[in-house]
Amino acid sequence: MIRRLSVFLIFVFTSFSAAAQQSSWVQLEAHPTLTAAQDAARKYAAELDNVNGFYLGSDWYGVALGPYTRPDADALRRQLRSSGQIPRDAFVSDGERFGQQFWPIGVGAPIKPQPLPTETADLPVVTIVPDEAPLEPAVVDETLAEARASEAALDRGEREMLQIALKWAGFYNSSIDGAFGRGTRASMSAWQDANGYTNTGVLTTLQRADLLAQYNAVLEGLDMELIRDEATGIAIEIPTGAVEFKAYDSPFARFEEKDGSGVTVLLISQPGDRTRFFGLYEILQTLEIVPTTGDRNRRDSSFEIEGVNDSIHTYVTASLSGGQIKGFALVWPAGDDERRTRVTEIMKASFETLDGVLNPAQAANEQSIDLVSGLAIRKPQLARSGFYVDGSGTVVTAATTVANCERVTLDDSFDADVVFNDGSVAVLRPQSRLAPMGSADIQTALPRIQSQITVGGYPYGGALTLPTLTFGTLADVRGLDGSDSTLRLNMQTEDGDIGGPVFDNGGAVIGMLLPHPATGNQVLPEEVSFAYSAQGILNALSTAGVAAKTTDSMAYMPPETLTSMASDMTVLVSCW
Repeated sequence: MIRRLSVFLIFVFTSFSAAAQQSSWVQLEAHPTLTAAQDAARKYAAELDNVNGFYLGSDWYGVALGPYTRPDADALRRQLRSSGQIPRDAFVSDGERFGQQFWPIGVGAPIKPQPLPTETADLPVVTIVPDEAPLEPAVVDETLAEARASEAALDRGEREMLQIALKWAGFYNSSIDGAFGRGTRASMSAWQDANGYTNTGVLTTLQRADLLAQYNAVLEGLDMELIRDEATGIAIEIPTGAVEFKAYDSPFARFEEKDGSGVTVLLISQPGDRTRFFGLYEILQTLEIVPTTGDRNRRDSSFEIEGVNDSIHTYVTASLSGGQIKGFALVWPAGDDERRTRVTEIMKASFETLDGVLNPAQAANEQSIDLVSGLAIRKPQLARSGFYVDGSGTVVTAATTVANCERVTLDDSFDADVVFNDGSVAVLRPQSRLAPMGSADIQTALPRIQSQITVGGYPYGGALTLPTLTFGTLADVRGLDGSDSTLRLNMQTEDGDIGGPVFDNGGAVIGMLLPHPATGNQVLPEEVSFAYSAQGILNALSTAGVAAKTTDSMAYMPPETLTSMASDMTVLVSCW
């Protein structure tokens, strides 16, 4: 009877061990101290089920959810990442590095895969505790002489890699040259002391593997893999665990995020000369995936772009050689700097050009004015109209146009500062001096009611490169409330026209188009619009210290001349 029970227990224990080896885990965090890891496990256990903690080796302790089947682990990771309950860099692990279990307290037996929290387990979970824990096989390390011999067999790249890992671990601060001098030996000694090894200043084969395992632990789950893309003529290591191929869309091969990683990789490949190379540099900076803040470095035949905001950190590099433009871009979620830096270094070090470039005719079917080669261009949160009032590029627009803007641009090309805002009128000054083709003459005479008027503006928010004219009549020189600072217009306008100039028949500016007023439950006819008076504009410019041109002439201007003049002075104002 005792023999049969022993066989049964061995069978059950072996089955559970096999299940654990085939399990998948959602690894959340790793900490260099047991106390910190226990605190993290306790925090997660207050909100989530199946929280476990394991020793990872090399004085690191990991917190993970599981075990689950691989599909369940992937689904749970996506669900918890989207709800913000686990870090964005959490990944699915096979648990091969998991050692002794420290959480839950007192648990050390094998664990069988658990169903997702939304499922119901029909069978009870039986925990088998063996009488004695199996002994781990002893690891025989090298003697000092053997360590010196195995170290001598390393090539220069392997020696440099050890220096890189020592520098990453905080023990080495000199140059990466593959020469093991006093500085490198001292750093090896310090690392040995910190990791419980005998201090010799020479790393054994086992210790070198331990050091590199610590260095590469941050890359677990990213599956860095060398790919050779014949279409682009590029070989490079990319994080295949975080991205997957999407499409060729000249000049890019697009690898987009996998499992909600937030990572994007672009391979850049096209024929071209210096003009096209510089054009690519400018186009890249219009894309949403390249934030405006960050370093830019452009030389005659190469460039680097670093773009950073609260959401993403983007690195782009490309070079021109032999009539071919090749490079890559890496888009990474913000706040994960260690992994991003490591992946960027690997991609840069592994980048190799092969024969050929991506066929310029290679493009995906999706077409849109808001896309460049399948990638969204950066768009302002608001696009309205304005007009130049002097020869140096000073612009008047509606105050609402520039409210809550981090950045203001003129014609999507020139940055401008708000130098005056009285709640009705905003005055903008370009950061670099401009020379507009035309500027406004402000009408000081009172315009005649029912006279023809024209509004210049961008009713389609910049979809058209030139301003559009809208014609109507002046309904009244006062607003509905009797205010003489407001003109009432009989014409239908669009939101994009707001801030644009209102011209009389002679081309003089009699007002600035205002947003439609809030009227509570009342709905005004579509053809009723309002403009801020010329006198109100002059008062604002005077306060801002801008000398405006004025006229009291009531001359007539042919429509074609008025159209040309309006195009010269009307400007697109964008709020970013």
